[in-house]
Amino acid sequence: MISNSYDLIVAGGGTAGCSCAYTAAKSGLKVLLIEKNSFLGGSITSSLVIPAMKTSENAINTDFFNLLYNELHSVNGASEYSDGNKGWFNPELTKIILDKLLKSVNVEILFESNIKSLDKKLSSYIATIENDNIEVFQNGLLSHIETKYVVDATGDAKICKLLKCEFLNKNEDKTQPINLRFIMSGVNINLFSKWLTDYDKDRNVTTSCYTDNTTLLSTAYTWDDGTNWALKPIFKEAVKRGVITEEDSNYFQIFSVAGTQDSVAFNCPRILDRNSSRSDAYIKGRESILRLSDFCRKFFPGFENAYISSIANSLGVRVSNRVKGKYVYTQNDLLTGKKFEHPVVISNYPIDVHSSDKNSSKLEKVNQEYQLPVESLIVNDNLFVVGRCISAEFEAQAALRIIPSCFSMGEGLGKYLASVNTESQQ
Repeated sequence: MISNSYDLIVAGGGTAGCSCAYTAAKSGLKVLLIEKNSFLGGSITSSLVIPAMKTSENAINTDFFNLLYNELHSVNGASEYSDGNKGWFNPELTKIILDKLLKSVNVEILFESNIKSLDKKLSSYIATIENDNIEVFQNGLLSHIETKYVVDATGDAKICKLLKCEFLNKNEDKTQPINLRFIMSGVNINLFSKWLTDYDKDRNVTTSCYTDNTTLLSTAYTWDDGTNWALKPIFKEAVKRGVITEEDSNYFQIFSVAGTQDSVAFNCPRILDRNSSRSDAYIKGRESILRLSDFCRKFFPGFENAYISSIANSLGVRVSNRVKGKYVYTQNDLLTGKKFEHPVVISNYPIDVHSSDKNSSKLEKVNQEYQLPVESLIVNDNLFVVGRCISAEFEAQAALRIIPSCFSMGEGLGKYLASVNTESQQ
């Protein structure tokens, strides 16, 4: 039953939002989680961003990530790769387990809902929430919900935009291309794995391992020069024959899906037109997916009977709005490994900037671990951000946007809010 008062409202049930809501509630806060979709998981479940990228062995605030892995593994929904990466999640089972975890600590969840307005009231906010469930809401609105704290975990900083906060990207033309991921099933994984690892001997690009009675594999190709991609002749021939377009070949990355025997997830197609609306991007993406699926069936052994089994509900967005918070985290902070008193993330993931232009993408490795301070998540005493909309420079955000870091910053903020709430009551 929805209450009229909470300690914390989290807007957005993605990786960072779920981690924050769970941690805060477990620490004793009364939490309401508002999600626009009918399920939790954000980039994992809605955008099919699987697997999560591997990060530092010394990562902090990993309790929720590890709990999610253990719960998923118990239902054959997660696997650990041979390199120690536990981020191989099954997106459908992730929806179920996230429900279970959030409810276990009494987080109240409102699906298919949005915050329509927020009004400041001394040291709290009054929220009006929009939802079409007429049995719960009068005229589609639930008004006058008071909360001490609000966390914007929407990815696009929609709450901060509603509150007219200052943005770092306001006069900036830097961006990264979006993509629309999909999954093909009916793949003979073992046949494809054998062919692929024989064809490409570069284990920095193509890898395969057998774990949890499943073959996990990955490979990649881009149209950029300077890298001796083993798959290059195949893509060139496919473009020549008109099976795919040159643009279709700009970026190609695939991973098998944990908990399945015959499914492969695609980190593509990447949409290059910077001026495309999101509606156009969905259409162009689905057109490209049809061509790429045909390409796989014609050129990859093991894909002969494969079919498109899932297309992401949401576009994969690497960067959008970035809020100016209490501290703006810089590229120099990251590259020098600057230390902070209250870090919420420790990582060594590289600066990963995708480009719409050929030979312009950037993957810059870092020489040491770096820390993200909690101050980059603080907008004011009552408003906070987690996820890709954090207070960070463009290049720094490009390293921090990965799923494990989002889980960590959500958990770190949840702990911070619990401590602040305790102090306010003393």
